[in-house]
Amino acid sequence: MAHEGHEHDPKHHHPGHEHSHDHHHDHHGHDHHHGHAHDSGHGSNAAREHKAHAPVHVSAFVVTCSDSRNAARDESGRVLREALEAEGHTVSGYKVIPDEPEAIRATLAEAREAGARAVLFTGGTGIGRRDSTVETLQALFEKTLPGFGELFRMLSYQEIGSPAMMSRATAGTYQGMILFALPGSPQAVRLGMHKLILPELGHAVRELTR
Repeated sequence: MAHEGHEHDPKHHHPGHEHSHDHHHDHHGHDHHHGHAHDSGHGSNAAREHKAHAPVHVSAFVVTCSDSRNAARDESGRVLREALEAEGHTVSGYKVIPDEPEAIRATLAEAREAGARAVLFTGGTGIGRRDSTVETLQALFEKTLPGFGELFRMLSYQEIGSPAMMSRATAGTYQGMILFALPGSPQAVRLGMHKLILPELGHAVRELTR
């Protein structure tokens, strides 16, 4: 995909992923570290086997945490929904909410009621005073997936350099759902979705039911 012109918000001049109003470099065209390349039981046969037993379609709920966006201006939420639907997953709900713990918890209850098995958040993962998505989710996680944040930051570093260390992207499980928290920029969402979330979403949901 072509680069998107780096339409920076005038309030933010660094190219990092983190604030929900930032834009940064596009990540398409880079295939490093994709797939199961390890020799310890994660070869292509193991990959094929676990994907063969994974559900093809997952019901997912998309949440944008932002104090300034609405649905009409929410490119990152649109990218999430379109990426899920392109892979045959179902978007069971979509909301733009303030980056506030009460709103986040209420939306998780709504997602569970809607039958979602995955909830994908964008925004609120930076270190700003209003960035509370990560703290709110981590307080709820039954199990954390540290590898998601570790790999996202590694891939992000390859794309944008040192600003990647500011990312607090995270993932974990809650009440039979898997939750992912991505930064707020569309390019960060594409990176996380195409490199990490979409390749493993069905497998992750299958693991939840074991």
